[in-house]
Amino acid sequence: MTDLLSARHIGVVREGRSILTDVSLSVGKSDFITIIGPNGAGKSMLLKCMMGFYRPDEGEIIRRKGLKIGYVPQQLVADHTIPILTRRFLTLRKKASKSAVAEVAGETAITDILDKPLHVLSGGELQRVLLARALLDDPELLVLDEPAQNLDVTGQLAFYKLLDRIYADRKVSILMVSHDLHLVMSSTREVVCLYHHVCCSGKPHMVARDPEFISLFGEDMARLMAVYNHSHDHNHTHDHNLGDGHSDSDGHSHDHGHDQSHGHAHNSAGEPHA
Repeated sequence: MTDLLSARHIGVVREGRSILTDVSLSVGKSDFITIIGPNGAGKSMLLKCMMGFYRPDEGEIIRRKGLKIGYVPQQLVADHTIPILTRRFLTLRKKASKSAVAEVAGETAITDILDKPLHVLSGGELQRVLLARALLDDPELLVLDEPAQNLDVTGQLAFYKLLDRIYADRKVSILMVSHDLHLVMSSTREVVCLYHHVCCSGKPHMVARDPEFISLFGEDMARLMAVYNHSHDHNHTHDHNLGDGHSDSDGHSHDHGHDQSHGHAHNSAGEPHA
């Protein structure tokens, strides 16, 4: 199966400090991959290199020809001195019909705020608007950089639930960076744990048992994830029997270019925040 987007043995050095070392990651059709790791682990840098915002010092980024990518940044600060309506913001530098705007607005639950100024929207509303804008181009790959970072727990839950529905309905591939471990584990299909290099990767319940994950996030988080994933796997399997169309096994094999168990430990660079 041809990858949509891949990083091959990339390295990034900034001011004499290694940000990424020999990192490989591939995103294929129908993948839902989340990159996790402590603050300063290089997660956003990896995403920006894969998006083409930065050129890595080593290795290469390979994008399938003609690939359409929708990008959702961490946040957008709307300036009240430059008033713009939500509807207008959605179509800035984009060609979209009224029907396309109406459809994506309904999909992301922003129909009622289309005629509101962008700067008066709540954090949750603004993130849904950014998601809607990313979806307007009907992307094959949706890339999100900590999209729920500035939301409260209720907002985080709502956003990830919406994202999971979009993944199921659109059959779009998703690559995301997130700190929200307890929520990420419920929706993502594969987790890549990064700490300047790829420490471990795989299905969420397997990664939570990996010694590298435990070293980075602690025994308490690992135990919490194990309990959470046991419950989630049970419910998810039940949902499959109802025919929701999801599958945790898409037959796509990822080559992350690493051994999943390095046999060494890292000191945590700080606990992840929700």
